[in-house]
Amino acid sequence: MPALRHLTLSLLCLLPVGAAHALDHGNAIVTAARLLDVRSGRMLHDVTVQVEDGHITQVLEGRDNGIVSTDTPRYDLGDMTLLPGLIDMHVHLDSDPSYGGYTGLQYGDRFWSMLAVPHALKTLQAGFTTVRNVGSDAWNDVGLRQAIDEGKVVGPRLVTATYAIGATGGHCDSTFFPPSMDEKAPFNVDSPDEGRKAVRTLRKYGAQVIKICATGGVFSHGDEPGAQQLTLDEMKAIVDEAHMASMKVAAHAHGAAGIRDAIRAGVDTIEHASLIDDEGIKLAKQRGAWLSMDIYNTEYTQSEGKKNGVLEDNLRKDREIADVQRENFRKAHAAGAKMIFGTDAGVYPHGDNGRQFRWMVKYGMTPTEAIQAATVNAAQALDRNDRGAIEAGRLADLIAVPGDPTQDVTLLEAVPFVMKGGDVVKDARGE
Repeated sequence: MPALRHLTLSLLCLLPVGAAHALDHGNAIVTAARLLDVRSGRMLHDVTVQVEDGHITQVLEGRDNGIVSTDTPRYDLGDMTLLPGLIDMHVHLDSDPSYGGYTGLQYGDRFWSMLAVPHALKTLQAGFTTVRNVGSDAWNDVGLRQAIDEGKVVGPRLVTATYAIGATGGHCDSTFFPPSMDEKAPFNVDSPDEGRKAVRTLRKYGAQVIKICATGGVFSHGDEPGAQQLTLDEMKAIVDEAHMASMKVAAHAHGAAGIRDAIRAGVDTIEHASLIDDEGIKLAKQRGAWLSMDIYNTEYTQSEGKKNGVLEDNLRKDREIADVQRENFRKAHAAGAKMIFGTDAGVYPHGDNGRQFRWMVKYGMTPTEAIQAATVNAAQALDRNDRGAIEAGRLADLIAVPGDPTQDVTLLEAVPFVMKGGDVVKDARGE
């Protein structure tokens, strides 16, 4: 029977979300041995979660405690732990690490649009029911979000940044080609006014969050991660314009000076934060900026990058920055900086997002703190109070793992049960 159940649910995952929704109407009763209250860090026992129309209506200790229903689908998860659907705050769903350096040039532009669809499914089935896509080409993330929301393809809830805003010749520009090809990113800005106009244009065409490139990067050409590339005035203009439109701003920022100016400009989340110094940590705490530090992906890039075509200079930068970033993660956490879960998926294979949890624990977090970074903290950073915790009124985005992830966080590397909006999108129990 488990194999038949999994086959049925696997087939449902191939249907549009709306079709799966029509079969169970977003209603469910879910019972499990444990539920992690991510807000308090307390583990609840023998829990029942009632779901109606895709939202949680009750969370009770005691299985079926006070809930009577004859026709609502029931999922008895036995000796498993329920958690909120996970949130990855830094992904690139139209990127594929199999193609590094110049190897991706053998494919047309729409190739990457097509790859975003299976990447979204893999991400959702890994337990990540919400992701923030901070940078894509050709408005791919907007199209994907619209297709997911319309039930045409299966994927997580998607927060879209569209194109990243960067400086001419900077990390987010197109820097791998000679002048004769006249390659450039469409949203390079070199003044505060150009920054303001870029925000307005990106919002017009579907951006829900603004991504800027404040410093150099690892996988760009002709720069170094520590070098600042946007001025404080440029960043402030972009942030002011975005905040006026009630949009958050994420800053790619490896270097210490760029991190400090991004925080002074009012940026909401600092991505990578690899070379953050004591002053930057202090500023982040004072201004309430969140740090999103992708401390897993170098394990993949150093082992697989060369065979994927990544250039040696990029691998060099990756090697040089990896351990520094991880130690600064430890330092920032110990100092009490606010931290969220962001992996840079697309630099490594989509669906492996959960592999970062063990590194967050290795470098100073408790398992519960690492889980909070990917749930309640991430929801707060997104300013979305409809997800990130299992509470009445929130979206019924749930995952379950065997055992207790607060004792063994690596359980989150292979999530067997995933529910999005009350619909089961993965049930691999018994496999």
